[in-house]
Amino acid sequence: MVAPSFRARVRAGMIDEIKAVARRHLASDGADLSLRAVARDMGMVSSAIYRYFPSRDDLLTALILEAYDALGDAVEAADAAADQADLRGRWLAAGRAARAWALAHPAEYALLYGSPVPGYAAPDDTVAPAQRPPMTLIGILRDGLSTGRLAPPDEDLPEPLRADVAELVDQIGMALPPALMARGMAGWTQLFGLISFELFGRINRALPHRDEYFDHQLALMADLIGLP
Repeated sequence: MVAPSFRARVRAGMIDEIKAVARRHLASDGADLSLRAVARDMGMVSSAIYRYFPSRDDLLTALILEAYDALGDAVEAADAAADQADLRGRWLAAGRAARAWALAHPAEYALLYGSPVPGYAAPDDTVAPAQRPPMTLIGILRDGLSTGRLAPPDEDLPEPLRADVAELVDQIGMALPPALMARGMAGWTQLFGLISFELFGRINRALPHRDEYFDHQLALMADLIGLP
């Protein structure tokens, strides 16, 4: 392998520093970033930052991609570390890892799952990283079906929901029964709703013992999905 040039290393270092300053702005000011403010904090003229990020949206996209990958790494590592034969244990581990990452990185979580940033539309290259956490759950469902440890629910989905879910199953390339996929989606969306309610302070006064509440809710979601 050819070592990167000095110029390339300097550029990579500047990009990392810009993103680090931008993350501090996320924590203090929210997701409506100002490139001028980031440049000012770095002691550089505002025009210089455009050499690295042509627009605010490019910087936001870089932060979003990093955050999705960091969350995906955490969830996938937790699932991999669990007993692969224990479907419920894998679900619990993945859910706890998602919550732990969110609590440790609240600004980045809010960028991913909070209110949309005014005027920003995420490009297509954010789709695959965003799918990593839910694909972990889908992998648990797939493994359960293939080993016979998980039985699909005996229910008929209403139309056109069944068609929508069947199309989604076809897109991801995994042969899951639509009814099971729908339950998995329900569990995943409830998981992130639960994390959001805690992170944004919606339940904190009412439920001071949030670790126990979170595990209780995770178990209810596992029951809904049908994990043994």
